[in-house]
Amino acid sequence: MIELNIPGRGLLRLEHLVCDLNGTLAVDGNLLEGIPRILKKLSDRLAVHVLTANTRKNLDTIELQLGLSVHTILRGEESQQKAAYVRALGAETVIAIGQGANDAAMLREAAIGICVISQEGTSISALQSADLLVPNIYAAFELIEKPLRLVASLRQ
Repeated sequence: MIELNIPGRGLLRLEHLVCDLNGTLAVDGNLLEGIPRILKKLSDRLAVHVLTANTRKNLDTIELQLGLSVHTILRGEESQQKAAYVRALGAETVIAIGQGANDAAMLREAAIGICVISQEGTSISALQSADLLVPNIYAAFELIEKPLRLVASLRQ
């Protein structure tokens, strides 16, 4: 768990990290370098959840590489399914990371929504729904590793 006291927002007790797969953790269906290692390290502090519609049909390979089960959502109404997943975990305990239009609702629902700029593009709706915009997934993970940076960026 990560506890943050953010002036103007109050005390957050973050227990879950929810990440979109394609475009966020993977580009063109391939995990970005170092992602399995980073997620394993973060799993000491947060329960890690990865969501995908398995567009690339490579979920078995991705799960082996990550060393964790990936939650598959149905194609169609993906945005609503991702938001419902975050709500089911307890949205006030979730950090969500994404970049696509179908990530916008989960970024808005989460206690902290982080939008990443991706090689696959970043949707304006995801950007407008997030609390923070970062240049890449590695910067997002660095914020989680050094949570006082989150406080500095989000205080009001």
